[in-house]
Amino acid sequence: MISSNDFRTGLTIEIEGEVYTVVDFQHVKPGKGAAFVRSKLKNVRTGSVIERTFRAGEKVETARIDRREMQYLYSAGDSYTFMDTQTFEQLTLTSEHLGDNLKFIKENMIITVLLYDGNILGIELPNFVDLKIVETTPGVRGDTVSGATKAAKLETGATVQVPLFIEEGDVIRIDTRTGEYLTRA
Repeated sequence: MISSNDFRTGLTIEIEGEVYTVVDFQHVKPGKGAAFVRSKLKNVRTGSVIERTFRAGEKVETARIDRREMQYLYSAGDSYTFMDTQTFEQLTLTSEHLGDNLKFIKENMIITVLLYDGNILGIELPNFVDLKIVETTPGVRGDTVSGATKAAKLETGATVQVPLFIEEGDVIRIDTRTGEYLTRA
């Protein structure tokens, strides 16, 4: 159990059988009445964000999330096989578990799998990944408008917007949190 006064960003708690991560919190001490903690909580399973107010000092159950580093091995249809880097156990996940992260995963990549009470909650990718461009339109000489972009297809099948000077075969760095191009790798 943890007090609402001890909230910090990234803390995982359990409320009514659901696991939440504290995204934001604010201690409020009004002129009249008791102090309280206003918080934004993200549901780890669904990704939805809720706002909830707790009385100051209210006890909440902490959730222990097991984080395992795993290496992506291969896919077969709708199932994706990962190997624990410590125990070498293999775990098969579905595209439902991977969600939008699937478009940035390539073979042999190391990811973090989140487990709670033996159940898979989801995965965390590295913040940045380097991927090769397999298809894009060539840049046209004189087409140098500042900030202009074009679509490029990556080796994983995802499509991102890149600057005009990027060509097929280039390896670029992508921010997995936003899905945006950052730089050449």
